[in-house]
Amino acid sequence: MSDVLLTGYEPFGDFETNPALRLATRLDGTDVGSGTVVGRELPVAFDRATPQLEAAVAEHDPEIVCALGLAAGRRTLTIERVGINLRDTSGSGVPDNADREVVDDPVVDDGPDAYFATLPVREMTEAMQEAGVPTQLSTDAGTHLCNNLLYAARHLVETTDHDFRAGFVHVPFSHAQAAARADGEPSMALETMETGLAVGLEAALEGVTDTAATADADVGADPGE
Repeated sequence: MSDVLLTGYEPFGDFETNPALRLATRLDGTDVGSGTVVGRELPVAFDRATPQLEAAVAEHDPEIVCALGLAAGRRTLTIERVGINLRDTSGSGVPDNADREVVDDPVVDDGPDAYFATLPVREMTEAMQEAGVPTQLSTDAGTHLCNNLLYAARHLVETTDHDFRAGFVHVPFSHAQAAARADGEPSMALETMETGLAVGLEAALEGVTDTAATADADVGADPGE
């Protein structure tokens, strides 16, 4: 069983590269704490991203699913807290890579309005900051593919036998990517982002292990105590 499934989106829109995918590729096969990362690419397409996520989960049976996506204009790594049941590309004006535009479309028909991420987001944020990597908590994952994937991952846990913790991290431009655009966009070194993610995933695995240990202790406790 793999411990961490880390996904990164392919390039989209007018972005020729995507640091999310580069990070998933760089971390693929690496050890973080007591776990191992499996990095996988996902398409920027509403009709294909979720099925490919489901296939990767079925293949690797992870304890943690952490998805990555590019958020142009952000200055830090941002750990998302909520995925909402809404797909809408009108705000960004960017269709998916299948040239699909959606407005006021649910991620899941008759699904809950929202799901919280189940990774220990505050502990991850603090660990990443302590490692010297600019990181913030974020509530708004937008309404494009990034939000779609966070919601879909949580819905998969709630409606199937799969059992994993799920979350989403937005990443800024890499320095090279920002330099190529020459627009003065905020950016971060790819190596710094990689360090932050490794530290954050280690903290997430520790949180999962601690929770499991507490649950086992509760099950084995003497009810008379």
